[in-house]
Amino acid sequence: MTQTETSKYEMLQSVIEEMQSVLVAFSGGIDSTLVLKAAYDRLGKHAVAATAWSATLPEPELRAAIRLCSDSIGAQHHIIATDQLLHSDFTKNDGQRCYHCKIDLYTKLRTLADQLGIVSIIDGTNYDDLQDERPGTIAALSLKVRSPLVETKLTKHDVRMLAQANDLPNWDKPAAPCLSSRIPRGIPVTYERLDNVAAAEEVLMNEGFHHVRVRWYHDAARIEVAVEDLPRLLREDTRSRVLTQLKTLGFRHVTMDLEGYRQGKAN
Repeated sequence: MTQTETSKYEMLQSVIEEMQSVLVAFSGGIDSTLVLKAAYDRLGKHAVAATAWSATLPEPELRAAIRLCSDSIGAQHHIIATDQLLHSDFTKNDGQRCYHCKIDLYTKLRTLADQLGIVSIIDGTNYDDLQDERPGTIAALSLKVRSPLVETKLTKHDVRMLAQANDLPNWDKPAAPCLSSRIPRGIPVTYERLDNVAAAEEVLMNEGFHHVRVRWYHDAARIEVAVEDLPRLLREDTRSRVLTQLKTLGFRHVTMDLEGYRQGKAN
């Protein structure tokens, strides 16, 4: 690490060390991975990971989180079964959907933390996230979940820089919010719609696209890929394969967003 990287990483570890023991809300994304790495490096067995498994998390993401925790970090890892679709406050999909999801998650994590004798629950919210609309952050604050990356003012750029310096294999992994974010507000979230979105995005990822969103609009799918990938998506062979497979999934219309993929666009 450079001197700057070392200083920032030690600052992050110092904040975590003060908590004595932590349960990390671990999604497998780069933010929570760096937090878990820093926590485990400093606290050892007193840093534990927990991942929520539900219909809103694509199964490949869950498998990746399990591998990452065991192979790259070594921390104890708990999988907690959750089902947000049992709660009408979540499925109605208004502006507070994420708030209700996080209240459910952090309540379950608090129960697990108490069972394990762990003092603090921490998450991977970074300093840049405060600029976006995130009702889940309000839920975290209300249940006293701490965000070490925010407390140390580490941005997304800082996170990727420190993750690469620590040889974390997912340092350049694209953001992967829950599948319900692909369904426009006001349209209820259902298992079938989540499955359709997951299957459609898998089609695009199998074609080699990395920054991918498929927005669900009744019988239409709106594809978002990185702007630089738009020409490749429109190549006749790729376009034809994607179109055929998405129509097989039940989408009557398939459109492409010419603005391309941008994180937080659904807000």
